[in-house]
Amino acid sequence: MKNGVYIFWGLIVLVIVVVLGGSFFVSSKPGKLDSFAQCLKDKGAVFYGAFWCPHCQATKALFGRSAKLLPYVECSTPNGKDQLAVCKDKGVEGYPTWIFASGNRLTGELTLAQLAQETQCTLPQ
Repeated sequence: MKNGVYIFWGLIVLVIVVVLGGSFFVSSKPGKLDSFAQCLKDKGAVFYGAFWCPHCQATKALFGRSAKLLPYVECSTPNGKDQLAVCKDKGVEGYPTWIFASGNRLTGELTLAQLAQETQCTLPQ
C-alpha cells in the first residue's frame, strides 16, 4: 500500500513539473508582434491605460505575447479611484490613450494598422 501512495504522489509531482516546464517554454517564445511593439516604443509612441479598463485589456490582447514590449504607462492608482500624476501631467482623460512623438494623440481602441500608419512601423506578415 505504501509503495502505491509513493508512486501516486511521484506521478502528481512529475505532472506538475512537466506542466510548469512546458508553460515556461511557451511563454519564453517571442511573440508575433515583438518587432512591431519594439518599433512603436523606438518611435516614441506611449500607451496610457488603466488596469481596470476593458479597452486597454483588449489592446494588450491584440498584441498577445508581445504586449510585454509595449510602451505602456499605468495611469490608475492601485484602488482604481484616481489617476497617477504622470498621466494627469500628460492630460490623459480617457483610456486607452496613445501619444506619439509627433504630439498627436489618439484615444480608444486602435487597430494595428492605425498604429502602423501613425508611427511608420511595419506590421509583420
